[in-house]
Amino acid sequence: MKEVDIQQIKQRFGIIGNSPLLLREIEKAMLIAPTDLTVLITGESGVGKEVFPQIIHQNSARKHGPYIAVNCGAIPEGTIDSELFGHEKGSFTGALSDRKGYFEVADKGTIFLDEVGELPIATQARLLRVLENGEFIKVGSSKVQKTNVRVVAATNVELFRAIRNGKFREDLYYRLNTVPITIPPLRDRREDIFLLFRKFASDFADKYRMPALQLTPDAKEVLLRYRWTGNIRELKNITERMSIFEQDRDISANKLKSYLVAPDMEHLPAIIKPSDSDPQSFANEREILYKVLFDMKKDINELKKLVPELLHSKTAAKTPAFDFAEKYEVKEPLNYDIVADLPHEETVQYVEETQDEKETDDRPRSLEEVEREMILKALKRNNNNRRNAAQELQISERTLYRKIKEYGME
Repeated sequence: MKEVDIQQIKQRFGIIGNSPLLLREIEKAMLIAPTDLTVLITGESGVGKEVFPQIIHQNSARKHGPYIAVNCGAIPEGTIDSELFGHEKGSFTGALSDRKGYFEVADKGTIFLDEVGELPIATQARLLRVLENGEFIKVGSSKVQKTNVRVVAATNVELFRAIRNGKFREDLYYRLNTVPITIPPLRDRREDIFLLFRKFASDFADKYRMPALQLTPDAKEVLLRYRWTGNIRELKNITERMSIFEQDRDISANKLKSYLVAPDMEHLPAIIKPSDSDPQSFANEREILYKVLFDMKKDINELKKLVPELLHSKTAAKTPAFDFAEKYEVKEPLNYDIVADLPHEETVQYVEETQDEKETDDRPRSLEEVEREMILKALKRNNNNRRNAAQELQISERTLYRKIKEYGME
């Protein structure tokens, strides 16, 4: 495809960046747009996946038909079938009249299923039938209806892991993944980070009627080295906050760091992932993992002074670190990945809890067990107030309710 065509697409849909990884996916979207192939768009949260279904729809023969975007993760499990496929009057409490679903409304158009990995298993079976035969049945009806809809789906969930855990149908995955499009995270597009910052700074300068932000050389270095786990969305939000709060329009490295979630974690992995051999996973509960990771990164230097050798060897010479170990009866080297980032008072608590756990249970704990324990402790601390517990864990109430039900904690 000609470079001029890609530039036109970028201008039309407001895409900023010249990364080869990004340009390749734009070209792929343009090539498959005239077809009716099903497309699966993957990528981390905040990378801009929602733009690509619009590119595909607007450059297809269906561009004059309906385009409907559905956030599958935002619709309660009890009503998702009704929203997608419609229902008959009286089919359930509150069904006061017939209702058309999105697949009926989007006939001869395109439907974008965002967060498709959040669909319940029963709804996945209904979706599979639409993809295979173009057929669906309204809730409460026995009449088979036809629809001619192109499906573009997107997810930030690792679907192969979801399949292994029984949360996603393998046959549906292969139906959706006829053409895969993978949007690169911002950390893999470092040449685009400053371009995006300048664009956002200019937009917010116009919006709030003030001069645009400028970065000092050391601030640019911080901007480029930072991990950007929230991707473009995080960069945009930080730029807007600085545009509002900073009177001095020249932003130094220290000022920029004060707006970053964890400026000392620029080179750490954005996500903690269980090994492929571990059948347990947090699926979409990355919020909990982020919280755990951020809480652990508080005072690494102090603990390194306390236990420099204990973390690596049982046979090192006697040091103040070993006095610490003997005091708290540490029988084995501590887990460096966890302890190295805790302040002293939290280290004491961690060591005591770790030794208690070793006396009662020597088997390794799965991520599922850790997650369950975190939820139980949060509920206990908040007197079983689920809203407050969800806020403490930095997850949605809906996610907390689902996990409580999943673990049989009701």
